Amino acid sequence: MKTLSENASFGGVQGVYSHSSDACRCEMTFAVYLPPQAKHGKVPVLWFLSGLTCTHENAMTKAGAQQWAAEEGIALIFPDTSPRGEGVANDAAYDLGQGAGFYVNATEAPWAPHFQMWDYIAKELPDLVFENFPLDREAQGITGHSMGGHGALTLALSHPEIYRSVSAISPIANPTASDWGRKQLTAYLGADESTWAGHDASLLLAEKGYPGTIMVDQGAKDQFLDLLKPEALVTAATLKRQPLRFRLIETYDHSYFYVASVMQDHVKFHATNLCT
Repeated sequence: MKTLSENASFGGVQGVYSHSSDACRCEMTFAVYLPPQAKHGKVPVLWFLSGLTCTHENAMTKAGAQQWAAEEGIALIFPDTSPRGEGVANDAAYDLGQGAGFYVNATEAPWAPHFQMWDYIAKELPDLVFENFPLDREAQGITGHSMGGHGALTLALSHPEIYRSVSAISPIANPTASDWGRKQLTAYLGADESTWAGHDASLLLAEKGYPGTIMVDQGAKDQFLDLLKPEALVTAATLKRQPLRFRLIETYDHSYFYVASVMQDHVKFHATNLCT
């Protein structure tokens, strides 16, 4: 692991690091915020997964999460959204390839050699950060925005034993029925739609549920609302009798101005579940 930068922030340290990933077979960059409480022992962890076109840097610099994480004593981890670099497959479109890993393990050419983001987020990167930072592996929560909200929900619904809390901000909630999903799932996983269900939060919620309350925020003026399909998630939760704190918030769009506006609520929600 290489240290690329470390800066003091709200009494803690915001660091950016890189390492050679076995899962993605390239150099990967990620960021970790350690709150001041980490100076005295292990702290809970909140993973933040970002959306299309983003890197580790977008949420790190725009979400305003460090202040609230410092108050609650929670570490933040900001992974990248895809493998990158020379030799890594890419596409001219913004919503496929580098910057658009969709948090799946690709099985199709040319993506399969590098696009193993499910294993990277759920297995490889956790092993690395828990070995190198004072983090409590038994107190993990996960959240994300847009494509990252999709990733957060699907990972938590598939691995409730890992993630004790889950929330999402404007998630792609029903990708198997959306142009933000069908294109990417076809490219990465193939045309057999039976392989897609494990990466659709609405389908997973209807099948599995989650042993706790899920928190989802959605801007009512989101310009991508028809692609996100939050109504499918709400319907699935209602039919499953799944506790869901869903807020359709007037005036907000899809931007990081909106993410920053609700970030305190999300950090506090996770703190309630993790800081016990």
